[in-house]
Amino acid sequence: MKTPATPATPAAPRKAKPPVAPSWDWELRLYVAGPSPKSLAAIRNIELLCKEHLAGRYHIEVVDLTKNPQLAASDQILAVPTLVRKSPPPLRKLIGTLSDTERVLGALGLPPPQAYPVAARKGAKHV
Repeated sequence: MKTPATPATPAAPRKAKPPVAPSWDWELRLYVAGPSPKSLAAIRNIELLCKEHLAGRYHIEVVDLTKNPQLAASDQILAVPTLVRKSPPPLRKLIGTLSDTERVLGALGLPPPQAYPVAARKGAKHV
């Protein structure tokens, strides 16, 4: 006599792993006002500085206050362009076009270019 076949237990569905948010050492937010010359200079300058001094360890969020003026309240922005260092703590703000490399590095808490080896600085210029 045949025994009734037991229904195969379906394999438990695998739970998809939640996507891992990238972990950046440096979280920066740059507030600008449209495509003004000062805004464009600030964007260019912070991108160049980060590529040179924070390669692969940073994320820059550009917030255009002409499109989203309500976002200025979250970081208490009074002037643009303004760079906000969200992390690492503490929060820091820097106003302007970010063209003074030593000032920007100091405000971010990074060593000035003179602290880097000569070979790393050779020919390096900042806009």
